[in-house]
Amino acid sequence: MTSFTDNSPLWQGAGSDPDAFCARHVGPDAHDVRDMLRVVGAESLEDLMAQTVPGDIRLKGEMGLGAGVSETQALDRLRQIARRNRVMTSLIGQGYYNTILPGVIQRNVLESPAWYTAYTPYQPEISQGRLEALLNFQTLVIELTGLDVANASLLDEATAAAEAMAMARRVARSKATSFFVDADCHPQVISVLRTRAEPMGWTLVVGDPAHDLHADGVFGALFQYPGSSGQVRDPRAAIEALHAAGAIAAMAADPMALLLLESPGALGADIAVGSMQRYGMPMGAGGPHAAYMAVRDAFKRNMPGRLVGVSIDSRGEPAYRLALQTREQHIRREKATSNICTAQVLPAVVSSMYALYHGPDGLRAIAQRIHRLCVVAAAGLRALGEDVRTDAFFDTLSIATGDRTAAIAERAVAAGMNLRRIDAHTLGLSLDETTTPEVVRKIWTCFAGDAARVATMEATLDASGSAIPQALARTGTLLTQPVFSAYRSETDMLRYLRRLADKDLALDRSMIPLGSCTMKLNATAEMMPITWPEFCDIHPFAPADQMEGYAELFADLQQMLCRISGYDAVSLQPNSGAQGEYAGLLAIRAYHRARGEAGRDVCLIPASAHGTNPASAQMAGMKVVVVKCDEHGNVDMDDLKARIAQYAPQLAAIMITYPSTHGVFEQSVRELCDLVHAAGGQVYLDGANMNAQVGLSRPGSYGSDVSHFNLHKTFCIPHGGGGPGMGPIGVGAHLAPFLPGRPELGEANAVCAAPFGSADVLPISWTYMKMMGDAGLRRATEAAILNSNYIAARLSDYYPVLYRGANGRVAHECIIDLRPVRDTAGVTVDDIAKRLVDHGFHAPTVSFPVAGTFMIEPTESEGLRELDRFCDAMIAIHAEISEIMDGAIKVEDSPLRHAPHTVRDVTDPQWNRAYDRARGCLPGEVQAGTKYWSPVNRLDNAYGDRNLVCSCPDISTYAED
Repeated sequence: MTSFTDNSPLWQGAGSDPDAFCARHVGPDAHDVRDMLRVVGAESLEDLMAQTVPGDIRLKGEMGLGAGVSETQALDRLRQIARRNRVMTSLIGQGYYNTILPGVIQRNVLESPAWYTAYTPYQPEISQGRLEALLNFQTLVIELTGLDVANASLLDEATAAAEAMAMARRVARSKATSFFVDADCHPQVISVLRTRAEPMGWTLVVGDPAHDLHADGVFGALFQYPGSSGQVRDPRAAIEALHAAGAIAAMAADPMALLLLESPGALGADIAVGSMQRYGMPMGAGGPHAAYMAVRDAFKRNMPGRLVGVSIDSRGEPAYRLALQTREQHIRREKATSNICTAQVLPAVVSSMYALYHGPDGLRAIAQRIHRLCVVAAAGLRALGEDVRTDAFFDTLSIATGDRTAAIAERAVAAGMNLRRIDAHTLGLSLDETTTPEVVRKIWTCFAGDAARVATMEATLDASGSAIPQALARTGTLLTQPVFSAYRSETDMLRYLRRLADKDLALDRSMIPLGSCTMKLNATAEMMPITWPEFCDIHPFAPADQMEGYAELFADLQQMLCRISGYDAVSLQPNSGAQGEYAGLLAIRAYHRARGEAGRDVCLIPASAHGTNPASAQMAGMKVVVVKCDEHGNVDMDDLKARIAQYAPQLAAIMITYPSTHGVFEQSVRELCDLVHAAGGQVYLDGANMNAQVGLSRPGSYGSDVSHFNLHKTFCIPHGGGGPGMGPIGVGAHLAPFLPGRPELGEANAVCAAPFGSADVLPISWTYMKMMGDAGLRRATEAAILNSNYIAARLSDYYPVLYRGANGRVAHECIIDLRPVRDTAGVTVDDIAKRLVDHGFHAPTVSFPVAGTFMIEPTESEGLRELDRFCDAMIAIHAEISEIMDGAIKVEDSPLRHAPHTVRDVTDPQWNRAYDRARGCLPGEVQAGTKYWSPVNRLDNAYGDRNLVCSCPDISTYAED
């Protein structure tokens, strides 16, 4: 086999250009760089980096990734890796199932940059398409669960169950500190619940609800429905007892089974959680998959995550928005019970579209077919003399196999199937929408060991009836809302997807200059592998010898992240940045305890920190102590020293973001690390801003002990409208023993359901790093810093740059202060954000980390032309502000206050505003033929919260109309 890269002298000059991909990924070319350096006042990129990054943390030499390779070479190598995986018919179940993703959804959602390059819908006017899709998702979940309000998805079923437990503690009348968990919950769910409960001081009681649940001793309980064994049990009596004791009832329910089973709401549950994976998303060795959560109306303001609601725009037209500001970690900070700040938007959209594609009748037919095949499978196994332990079931069976367990499982593997080994004497199997009669026959043959005997048995088999108890059979209609029946043909479905995508402003249309969010190019070559069957059709708990390709990919990715960061070990498990924070702090906590220093529970956090930081610290059982920032936005070193002196014996950690949340490289970061270490603490460095460090500095080399890496920021996994994401953590060698364990095996510190998180998106980051190599990754970082300094230089005469580093430089992002124009002209940050839409731009990050500011991050992907277009738009907006300050027009009459302008404004026959229609609708250099038109005018947020509507109307509403 030829080597991946061949650098021997014989072949010099014959290889691919290592800069080929880098030149396409990095926006500014050599001419752009020269012109931009002139504007920022630097002689060279090296000169600019020397002025920006402190010399005492600069990386000397290469990271060790080698030269970049071409897209063709990278994909060829990834194909070789993928072939080492063995794709089997999975009967493992346990929350993960084979699916059939309709091609129209795969091509036009999952693989479409219009959907996967969009950002979280914080600017609702330009997010109406994905907000509508998420409202469909919420409506689907509400219908399935029979509860009142659903959120727009969570990370996975296990973490959703943990969120349900935390929410139950917050809303329960019971003062107990124990939480009951049905022993028939999936093992990985129980593992994550254990991780979450212990630092909070909650006791987890795992047992049989019929015998071990004492309602007056718990604040809540979780039931699996159907159970992990496949058994369907009626929880009504247990739920009534919980309610009588002031406790909360939660159910982890399979949404496919809920098409035939009575809803959790009808059974009395207060909270329902689960995974929507089997609604079209591939298993992907664990993700990404959209978890769901639904609650009773009384608890909606305590529900974590994001909630899409319906409001009106300035014309009184219906419009969608995020409701209730449910990101509680930014509101309650260290008092938060959740650090969740992301969702699984792209998988949630896929699942909602899967429901629209099939409609209520089609979904029910799929569920009935799955159940019918399982009934036949059970009858055949019993006829063959097998001890099938499940009598009431939907799609899963547990079979007592005694000392034949290994032999049967091996025969299944030889037949191309994986059974679930529940224990040494029990096998399980789960059927799904891909199951065929031939698969059932293979199952019978594996158990019987004799095909002729199976054929004889099948000829006389009677498998009539249903295995769903009549008392739990679902009655009535589902999904009566018109949207679930309107797009059944390929033509209608395709046009609906296109119509929604056209409403949104994503990275495929223009720069998204969001500070801290790193909205960079997600190259097509990086995205292609996620739908290769060898990666997407593997169960996360498949045997290791069937995942050798994944094992190689994981090891390679871990090694590259270690070389980039300077850490010694990496866990790929955390499936979001917030989960990475949590996992890292748990590792620090476990490290101190292992050293007999359990009393170290204070976490120092700068006042400028992301809201997830204090929330994560609190969830890890730590007490948050805030450290002041000085007038330059840096950590106040005098205050830090005072806090260290005050809490030294209790100091567990400090959490810092570097470069800082204020967009500068602080000069004292080494000193900060040394001070904390001298006091016995650990340094957690938030990896949100790694895009300014790769190739220039290594956190693990200048004093940090642990960081998470936002693969959906620095390493090109797309944001997908608010998810998926990945937040692996890197640690020093001393923390490596405390990294997250395998959740399915019950190992310690598991933070999500699958051992390698959302494994299916990891090839994206692998491909990016391989194609960029050492030089390309460093070039990307330099370009990101150059682009940010260029914007700061061009805009500084119009808007003050709030924070700069020691030499007047900013890092990869800059904060411009809009408070002066608010104070002098009455123009708000929202006015400017909405006016940018008229110029075809998504607004920068608004009012974070400082109220009344923009945080701008152009990333390395944007070239000079796009940077200038953005700067020109901001300068044109400043000219409009100047007119207000000069008294030429009142702010309430200005284009700023009426932005964004829509086609309705163009066609309004009653135009009576104080400015010209063309100026309002086509500002600056914007051309009608290329303009992005916001589908709605400015939203009325207060109206949406006063009149909360979080689901689609059903058919009765239309009948009344």
